[in-house]
Amino acid sequence: MSNNRKPALGFIFITILLDVIGFGIIIPVIPKYISLLIGSDLSHASLYSGWLMFSFSVMQFFFSPIIGSLSDRFGRRPVLLISLFGFGLNYLIIAFAPSIAWLFVGRILAGITGASFTTATAYIADISTPEKRAQNFGLVGAAYGLGFIIGPVLGGVLGQYSLQLPFFVAAGLTFLNWLFGYFVLPESLPVENRRRFELKRANPVGSLILLRKYPVISGMIGSLICVMIASFATQSTWTYFTMEAFHWNESLVGYSLGLVGLLTAIVQGGLVRIINPKLGPVRSIYTGLIFYGLGFFLIAFASQGWMLFLIMIPFSLGGIADPAAQSIISNEVPANEQGELQGALTSLRSITSIIGPVLMTTLFSHFTAKSASVYFPGAPFMMAAVLILVSILLAKKTLGSLRVPTQRVED
Repeated sequence: MSNNRKPALGFIFITILLDVIGFGIIIPVIPKYISLLIGSDLSHASLYSGWLMFSFSVMQFFFSPIIGSLSDRFGRRPVLLISLFGFGLNYLIIAFAPSIAWLFVGRILAGITGASFTTATAYIADISTPEKRAQNFGLVGAAYGLGFIIGPVLGGVLGQYSLQLPFFVAAGLTFLNWLFGYFVLPESLPVENRRRFELKRANPVGSLILLRKYPVISGMIGSLICVMIASFATQSTWTYFTMEAFHWNESLVGYSLGLVGLLTAIVQGGLVRIINPKLGPVRSIYTGLIFYGLGFFLIAFASQGWMLFLIMIPFSLGGIADPAAQSIISNEVPANEQGELQGALTSLRSITSIIGPVLMTTLFSHFTAKSASVYFPGAPFMMAAVLILVSILLAKKTLGSLRVPTQRVED
């Protein structure tokens, strides 16, 4: 596999890209689609959106450790293919949904099989040398960025014709991705690096215990939790926030998310490769978190829609932190536990995904309801800014004593 690292990295990049395009397509139409199914306004629809994400995350919490451990036993490729097929079925179920209950069925199925990110990050860890992991994890962010350039813009345009059309296109792209993986994607985990499947390790609690085995990782858990919960301010409420506060339509929401994707691709696909080696992982984490928190704060108090497009610049620079954190964490774990590590981190994300969407959509619904004593649609973003501040303070306790050598660019 060492002789095929660059081609394999290209394969996984395309796989993630197509996956994210499929996910991004549906974002601009979700609020009105839910509103149509429940026959109510955006404020009420946002609560259903939070609970839909909750149901997805509960399934991910229980099944991601199993998926991660299975990928350590049988390899990344078969697990990734199963995941993609499950996502494709999810989109079709939602597209044909006659009621809101069927949306929950689709999200539960996606949560059970949805390990594409977990397996993809383990795949990259397999084919990356320790000194290149931060840069290669940055390519994951770049794929997400490019996917969110294309996906939401396309979804916004398609949503003007039919609210169901983006879901059909998302299903088609996901199944195309499945075919791509089936015929092109090579296996990344050598047989000698595979380990026996153990049920006691393939469960949420057992998986999270792995994080406690490594002091650096366990010390960063509190900081990671705060960042993950904060991220749901945008993931859960951006479309609702912009439609409510600035009366944006689906296409404008799509264009805004497309710009976020473009900036994310520039930061994680380009700037990370320059900034991270110069600052080192620890200072890269601090720098990224400061920009991230500033972006949330500015979004919360934006008074005009055009301001959001300017605020996206410092907000996107928050992407400097994630590849650096991934690099520090993955370097703490041996090769035959990378899948289990990524499964454990996905379980951690799933815990925050149980909390985050419900918290953020409840804040949004409370402060935008007709009965609200204070109208403040930016409340979720203010909460996110506070969480990022707490994350920085917690990170200092662990990273303050960590000595990671600054990488030098030798290419």
